[in-house]
Amino acid sequence: MVDLCDKIGDIEYATRLFNHVSNPNVFLYNSIIRAYTHNSLYPSVIRIYKQVLANSLEFPDRFTFPFVFKSCASLGSCYLGKQVHGHLFKFGPDCQVVTENALIDMYMKFDALDDAHKVFDEMPEKTIVSWTAMISGYTGAGCYGEAMELFREMQLAGIDPDEISLISVLPSCAHLGSLELGKWIHIYAERKGFLRQTGVCNALIEMYSKCGMISQAIKLFDRMKGKDVISWSTMISGYANHGNAEGAIETFGGMQRAEVKPNGITFLGLLSACSHVGLWQQGLKYFDMMREDYHIEPKIEHYGCLIDVLARAGELERAVEVTKTMPMKPDSKIWGSLLSSCRTRSNLDVALLAMDHLVELEPEDMGNYVLLSNIYADLGKWEEVSRLRKLIRKGNMKRTPGCSLIEVDNVVQEFVAGDDRKPFWTEICSVLQLFSAHQDQDVIENNITLASIEMVGF
Repeated sequence: MVDLCDKIGDIEYATRLFNHVSNPNVFLYNSIIRAYTHNSLYPSVIRIYKQVLANSLEFPDRFTFPFVFKSCASLGSCYLGKQVHGHLFKFGPDCQVVTENALIDMYMKFDALDDAHKVFDEMPEKTIVSWTAMISGYTGAGCYGEAMELFREMQLAGIDPDEISLISVLPSCAHLGSLELGKWIHIYAERKGFLRQTGVCNALIEMYSKCGMISQAIKLFDRMKGKDVISWSTMISGYANHGNAEGAIETFGGMQRAEVKPNGITFLGLLSACSHVGLWQQGLKYFDMMREDYHIEPKIEHYGCLIDVLARAGELERAVEVTKTMPMKPDSKIWGSLLSSCRTRSNLDVALLAMDHLVELEPEDMGNYVLLSNIYADLGKWEEVSRLRKLIRKGNMKRTPGCSLIEVDNVVQEFVAGDDRKPFWTEICSVLQLFSAHQDQDVIENNITLASIEMVGF
């Protein structure tokens, strides 16, 4: 009966039924725990779980733990989750893979990557769900290289990717610019019939957009059936990132005609598109539309985009006014955006205002001082330029090193300025010097280049 109440959504009646049983068995405990989990009543799950532990005649089993782990993750309590993990060793030595998958998922949501990987490594049997939980967790934690490596290991283990695993790894391809793997996934998904899944298409559109293949993203978007709000928003953001405001605005018009309700991400894309081409009045229109027509409460990201729209268009005073009226405190990104725009407009007053806040928020960021120094230089205020340079040297400030990525043989290599720990670092520098020596030539003959590369040991 508790299971039936769970299925029809009558959790109150399920609770009354459970409370009328004087000595519940583990089956009934599991039923009410499952019902509470399905209804997001996570504190109640933990309360019932404690009742199970207090019952000397009944013990939690392999059907109990997955829902308890999910509840711990949803409550954000890593300490509680580790306690339950300890109970698993005591009560569930014969637990099935579904319990271990739930445990991996819990640790990943806590960003406890080492704990998750330890559970994963010790699993005697790894299913597609196990691999996907790891890949998704690494992607969510920003460990994109590790996510892609696990995806390859999964295939080497003889497990074919499914739709969920593809959706999990594609954001990593997008962030690292791994176009070759992304293309392979597209071909694989088409062969398997996964392109009928909206989520797979959405992830591919994002990947192509972030890898610079906007034409391929548009082609895939146009062929899609049943576009959802994520589809439209992803395409709008893709156009925005490529500086195509017209494409973003036209896509939003199509979204409205399709009667798909936009969300906050949609308007972030629109505001970003307006920012790239200086459409500040259109940006204000979308900002007001978001609040008044769709009743979406702007977040700090929306205010940041609006301020960037105004600042880039030269409406610095309007931008400053937004910083004064927004309901939350502007962050360093907002003040940094204002400071950057001040150089183009030679507006020292707003630059100094922005710098005052940046010194408070990130006092050791050398880039802000360099920006202000450049503004002083443009205005011919060389004494101030000298003062800032002395301040930078005195404060031992460091600039954030530049970083670039390149994909070779389906492996993404990262290069950071000043990092000489890379394998073959000396040889790489020799090749770069070789290309630098020929950079003024209109044409570099392939045979000369290859011969030179062979000379340095490749």
